[in-house]
Amino acid sequence: MNFKGAVFDADGTLIDSMEMWHSLGRRYLYSLGIETEERLNSILYAMSFEQGCEYIRRNYLPENSLEDIRSGIFAMIEDFYRYEVKLKPGIKNYLERLRQANIPMVIATVGESELLTAALERNHISEYFTAIFTGGELNTTKHEPEIYIACAEYLGMKPGNIAVFEDAIYAIRTAKRAGFIVYGVRDGSNLYCTEEIKAAADYYIEEWE
Repeated sequence: MNFKGAVFDADGTLIDSMEMWHSLGRRYLYSLGIETEERLNSILYAMSFEQGCEYIRRNYLPENSLEDIRSGIFAMIEDFYRYEVKLKPGIKNYLERLRQANIPMVIATVGESELLTAALERNHISEYFTAIFTGGELNTTKHEPEIYIACAEYLGMKPGNIAVFEDAIYAIRTAKRAGFIVYGVRDGSNLYCTEEIKAAADYYIEEWE
């Protein structure tokens, strides 16, 4: 291993959930009979859950409370995380290899920690991680390095000794600029920018198996 600690993204890296997330905002608004802008899915994808709810309230549902919007969206995805979402093939074996090598592991996500914890526990991989850092709790996104820096501080290591595993090109670039060793992970949602990911990351993972 060329690293001493590891930071894993969740959606699209650990769990196979990106198709659901890419269409979530639009599907929620469509369920209310509201037409959306063409780029809504990509806009919301880069935000934390709370930021996405605020964006929808501000731009589409100004009469609704933030809590009403949050509850409506949460209801659509809760069952998916609790009862349906699957791991990326081969990831559990890779995590076990890291554990056997005494590599401490944490998660950095812009998703909701409660839902992610449920998905990790149901798929029996929560035991591999000692902490989950979320964009919502840190009031940041992965366009900025704060979430990765927080992970490094928790691990007690310099960025150059930590591997970050990400599937999103913007997050890969952020982690790389912050000095981390970056592994780009192939996912069905990022095939359009495969060459960009390969160019930006230090390593590229076609599949965990």
